[in-house]
Amino acid sequence: MTRSRLAPLFFLLAATAAFSAVPAAAQEGFSPFTTDYTPDEFATRRNAAYDAIGKDGIALVQGAETPVGYVRFRQSNDFYYLCGIEVPNAYLLLDGGRRRATLFLPHRNAGRERGEGKMLSSEDADEIEKLSGLETVLGTDLLGETLGRYVQGGARTFYTPLAPAEGFAVSRDLGLRRIAELSFDPFDGGASREGRLAMLVRERFPRFDVKDMSPILDNQRLIKSPKEIAMLRRAAKLAGLALLEGMRSTQPGQYERELDGMAKFIYYRNGAQGESYYSLIASGRNAWYPHYNAGKRKMEDGDFLLMDFAPDVGYAQSDVTRMWPVNGKFSQWQRELYGFYVASYEAILHSIRPGATASQCMQDAAKKMDGIFASSKFSKDIYKNAAKAFVDEYRKGAERPEAALGHWVGMATHDAGPHTGPLKPGMVFTIEPALRVPEEKIYVRLEDVIVVTDKGTDILSDFVPRDIDRIEKTMTEKGLLKTYPRAD
Repeated sequence: MTRSRLAPLFFLLAATAAFSAVPAAAQEGFSPFTTDYTPDEFATRRNAAYDAIGKDGIALVQGAETPVGYVRFRQSNDFYYLCGIEVPNAYLLLDGGRRRATLFLPHRNAGRERGEGKMLSSEDADEIEKLSGLETVLGTDLLGETLGRYVQGGARTFYTPLAPAEGFAVSRDLGLRRIAELSFDPFDGGASREGRLAMLVRERFPRFDVKDMSPILDNQRLIKSPKEIAMLRRAAKLAGLALLEGMRSTQPGQYERELDGMAKFIYYRNGAQGESYYSLIASGRNAWYPHYNAGKRKMEDGDFLLMDFAPDVGYAQSDVTRMWPVNGKFSQWQRELYGFYVASYEAILHSIRPGATASQCMQDAAKKMDGIFASSKFSKDIYKNAAKAFVDEYRKGAERPEAALGHWVGMATHDAGPHTGPLKPGMVFTIEPALRVPEEKIYVRLEDVIVVTDKGTDILSDFVPRDIDRIEKTMTEKGLLKTYPRAD
């Protein structure tokens, strides 16, 4: 009996020793730890988390799980934000009293390393601690014992993020939608991964008072550091370069998906690790649906095209939208509606300022939009009515208690965080007001990424033309898709 109970332990120890003994050659040409941010930046983020959970609190953040299929691993945002470690099935334990972090990693998988190359594991503790600044690295098999020791030591308050994790092309809103849809599936109905973790902690350590860490991290991530803004600037630049190339490359007879492929080429060619979201490339009436993403339609002469697409650059997202005529020349109705819209859009951009609330900025913009509407001429009553409705709805939005200029942007395209109080330096968001003509299913929308600074704003995507003349001029230039024809 004693022998049978000990045998699994002997096997585990032997296997661990075997993993440790296997020499794993490091992959060439890049560091095993991120070089996008310094260890000091991650330490600053953890220090803010220690302050928030308090001396009596501990926090456990679960990293992303191993992906399904031949998919390159991408860490979840909150986990990466706190330590920069990109290893599947990892955990980070933060001790608010000792202000120390413990990273829990799986043990070395020698067979997998023979196929894929060196992967960080708990056996690399010394190297990881040196590179990352984390105080302790242990195997995930010791996580339960470690939590038990905290219970025994009197720790009571246990924090963990309860909001759905943001991974590849995931924002909080779509994470919540997925959980909601699964919960109503009668043959699934599973809890979220975050919910399961909280449930297991409550079952195994009932003396813990489990609390949600998501609001803490949401507030931290709301104000971006100079390095984060630099990364967001890079993401916006690549988004803008793809949109410019889209203008140059567009012509009747192409499929929407061809612009998707062209944009991905620009992203990956310039170091992006993925896309922020699926491409929204909508020609003609497909643009009426704000998140149309099929990309299957052949674009026709006379179509008005919407392109909304951006890359993931080192866990920094972007979100930029432009519209242009497929044939390169704005028609009469496009000039009328788009001309009114872009003038109103610019009025909003130039009303945004630090220290003001979103409501104050929107009310100032609405006053300017009244003047723009009064001086605009429309060939159809339905266009005039649509323009008036656009201004009226924007003014009503400014009066709502939860008024928001757009949505936050950061590690997620739709970054989480409260929309209350005045705008502060380091906040990053987009505006994307939409003008609609229901009778003809016309939809007009632009979007830019804006950083609030001490003195005003910095529009990261401002170099991408919005005015009619510059768009038409750009479309006369030689484009990538025009020089690289489709295969037969």
